[in-house]
Amino acid sequence: MTDAQTLVPAPSTTSAVATIGRRRAQGRGIRLLLLYGVMLALIAFWPVPVDRGASGVLEAITRAVPWMTYSLIETAANVALFVPFGVLLALVLPLHRGLVVSIAFATTLLIESGQALFLAERTPSLRDVVANVVGAAIGLAIVLVVERRSGRPRPTQKGAATSLGRNTTRGVGSSR
Repeated sequence: MTDAQTLVPAPSTTSAVATIGRRRAQGRGIRLLLLYGVMLALIAFWPVPVDRGASGVLEAITRAVPWMTYSLIETAANVALFVPFGVLLALVLPLHRGLVVSIAFATTLLIESGQALFLAERTPSLRDVVANVVGAAIGLAIVLVVERRSGRPRPTQKGAATSLGRNTTRGVGSSR
């Protein structure tokens, strides 16, 4: 064998196509996140409690299932309301998923503060803050589990090391 230099292979077109696909998906995610944000703002800043018209149904549920109190139903609804937020943020911020819970926390604080300052008929609560953050964390977890089970690698920044912690690309003059 000779001491011939090893050349770095050209990037495959498959990875370029995958990158384009991820960018399109991220664009769809941004549009869905904006739509979700508008809907969330309407729910959060509606001048009266959004469940006011459902009091009869809620009372029937709590009578039929005594352990399912209004407080439990409201908390579960707050968790469910923020699961899509966690999913969409995780999809839109694939390289910054550590920020998902912090963004959800800041968003919830903004909502609860706005209700306290501007909406006399709405009641802000710490329980809502916790429930919303838990919902966003569940959404993030769903994305991570689906990606892990599908076998797709987690998105990384361009030029970042591989999942083993080192760059496996061999440059000119490298040997094995």
